[in-house]
Amino acid sequence: MDFAYTEEQRMLADSLRRLVQDEWSFAARRERAATAAFDDGAWRQLAELGVLGLTIAAEHGGFGEAPASLLPVHLELGRGLVAEPVIPSAVMSAALIAGVADAATQRRWLPGLASGEAIVALAYQEPGRRYETEPSLCTVQPDADEILRLSGTKHLVWHGAAAQAWIVSARDVDDEPLLLLVPADAEGVQVLDTPTLDRTRCARIVFDGTSVNADAVLARGQAARDGLATALDWGTAALCAHAAGAMDRLLEITIDYLKTRRQFGQPLAAFQVLQHRMADMLVAKEMALSMAYVAAAALSEPDVTQRRRMLASAKLEAARAGRYVAQSAVQLHGGMGMTDELEVGDYFKRLTMLDQLFGDSAEQLAVLQSLD
Repeated sequence: MDFAYTEEQRMLADSLRRLVQDEWSFAARRERAATAAFDDGAWRQLAELGVLGLTIAAEHGGFGEAPASLLPVHLELGRGLVAEPVIPSAVMSAALIAGVADAATQRRWLPGLASGEAIVALAYQEPGRRYETEPSLCTVQPDADEILRLSGTKHLVWHGAAAQAWIVSARDVDDEPLLLLVPADAEGVQVLDTPTLDRTRCARIVFDGTSVNADAVLARGQAARDGLATALDWGTAALCAHAAGAMDRLLEITIDYLKTRRQFGQPLAAFQVLQHRMADMLVAKEMALSMAYVAAAALSEPDVTQRRRMLASAKLEAARAGRYVAQSAVQLHGGMGMTDELEVGDYFKRLTMLDQLFGDSAEQLAVLQSLD
């Protein structure tokens, strides 16, 4: 894989870095996090820059870029701790709809995802089942002609309350899995929106005999399993790049602090033991960045087993490196690192949470073991 950015990728990354520096500063992030309201202005700016339509086909209003283009974009979003639903909507849901939905559904939803006018979240996790992807508690029953009734609960729906629709996994009367595109304004739906540790949002969604048109079914059986797996693969690759970007910026913040803070008449950066710790943090960050490239390359890997191995390895390394860099940054800031007044704590929380998304380290090790 060619690790060098193309000219277009470089220009996009530079433009995105300037936007993030201006609009996702420490103060701006805290202001957004203080309210549960979705920031339409920030979302429009990402759409105008082309972030949301990056990998969506040109015929649907996107740019049709290759999966590798996720890397420079999500590195920059990670550097700024951008908390908008880019990954669940513009990456995961877009990849799923493009992969398994019929042409009419693609024409209806993909242009909105590319322009930012529509947000779609993936609702696949169920209470008490950790990272299981096969639906069990959410079921669909036929009702009148062309009408289905959806019942069950989904939880930890990333940015679920901000979405206009959810892609919901469920089981039908034949005990086969299926994926449905359910409008958020459907009757018989309860949404509990909650903040997460890293100041993003997730939702618990309860469907109580929710009426859904039969044409809302995106895929059934193995096609549904494959579609969900594709969405999680794309989300994992973007998440690895986001983590590497967050580590890169956190390293910069820590280096600046050690150069500024003085002790015994000299800056902390002059102490050899702290230099060694910073070197270890840099190595960890570079390892995570290298594996983020591997994750991006995995999206174009035709061999399913090899793709899963690459993504699980990348996610595992992102979690390990993120944990080490974040904990070291807090320690090197001393007592101040534990306070809410420094943004180092925000990076610590984001890197801690990223380990839990799409399968923690134990889950990734189990995946790798199953592939041996």
